[in-house]
Amino acid sequence: MRVLVVHCHPNPESFVAAVRDAALEGLRTAGHEVRLIDLYEEGFDPVLTREGRAAYHTAGDNEAGIETHLEGLRWCQGLILVYPTWWYGQPAMLKGWLDRVWIPHATFTMPEDDKPIGRVLTNIRLIGAITTLGSPRWWWWLMGMPGRRTILTGIGVLCAPGAKRLWLALHKMDATTVEERTGFLQRVRERMGRI
Repeated sequence: MRVLVVHCHPNPESFVAAVRDAALEGLRTAGHEVRLIDLYEEGFDPVLTREGRAAYHTAGDNEAGIETHLEGLRWCQGLILVYPTWWYGQPAMLKGWLDRVWIPHATFTMPEDDKPIGRVLTNIRLIGAITTLGSPRWWWWLMGMPGRRTILTGIGVLCAPGAKRLWLALHKMDATTVEERTGFLQRVRERMGRI
């Protein structure tokens, strides 16, 4: 399978970077063809500018400056996002990537009549997220799991019908032990190896 991994964390020495590396290791060991987009490393600009918003609905014009990201989405069969959950959702950099890269015509069709937005990226048969959260699982559930819903439902419905969805999360990150973090990294490697 061709898998695109999108990583988002400002610190290249963070635990989330170790999670990214574990995911890449598991995917490559299983024989998948893998590409990595590291949003902070490449200096991705998450800001949707006035000009970008003006071109948002115009096919082709709305792809300016994000061509390589769209090429990656068109290439992949699996999309895995690796990031920390901050304030119950994606970091601003990753939210900006969703705002700027998941655009009409290239990743979805606009609603018509009573129909909702439609699928374009039907090549993506697997959508997943690997994240860390400061909150305990029960609080995350009580808050409605907004980050999970954004990725697995909001983005998931734009992928292939019946696309598999994957969610791996380490809760209470700030209170975890070395053993718990090491165990999570192993879980990530093993789960990526079973894709």
